[in-house]
Amino acid sequence: MASLPSFASIYSNITSQHRHVTFRRDYRRKIYKIRCNGEDTTRSSSNTRKSSEPENALLKVAWYGSELLGIAASFFRSSGNEEASSPELAIDGERAIDRALVVETIKKDFERSYFVTGNLTLNAYEEDCEFADPAGSFKGLGRFKRNCTNFGSLIEKSNMKLMKWEEFEDKGVGHWRFICILSFPWRPILSATGYTEYYFDTVSGKVCRHVEHWNVPKMTLLKQILKPSRGAWGWGKKAGG
Repeated sequence: MASLPSFASIYSNITSQHRHVTFRRDYRRKIYKIRCNGEDTTRSSSNTRKSSEPENALLKVAWYGSELLGIAASFFRSSGNEEASSPELAIDGERAIDRALVVETIKKDFERSYFVTGNLTLNAYEEDCEFADPAGSFKGLGRFKRNCTNFGSLIEKSNMKLMKWEEFEDKGVGHWRFICILSFPWRPILSATGYTEYYFDTVSGKVCRHVEHWNVPKMTLLKQILKPSRGAWGWGKKAGG
């Protein structure tokens, strides 16, 4: 509530001789009430953050759990299944890599399904490159390669396709489609579209940030992993397109 003083009733007395003007002040006060009906946006945004906290926490638990599961699975991997040697760029260490060459390399890595094989061109990335996805982020090229390789050991069948590539001033964006059958007893199907942003270092020309975006809600991905598949072999038509 606010109280506002009012200055009203100004009288003027003009005499014929002196043309004198007199102002009288009215000290009576009027009370004005101000009512605010606006929504408390701070409280609303706070409630939104609170409601998403359990969801983010659950997704992070699932993410780190899958990473640990992949590490455990790697110990039981057949010794005969040796990892294919990663391709390399023929570059001059003293000069920045040509961006067009790095982009072409990324496209070839997609053909090798590097997301699930870990078979990517390592020297197209900075060693301390940041890798991020809807569940979290970390730095380190070695960790990313290991996670991709271990995740691949949990997959029975997969299909990944680069649908479109876009160029921007400081980055390239690859739009992709992915589907796989996980080798769990209930054989869940993980299916999604998304895009990855590749940020290029201004000095070396290599990828310094690799940021994944999935075009499905985070909890949907988790539900897909927990849901048993039905007629899983129809997935190939959906993915191959």
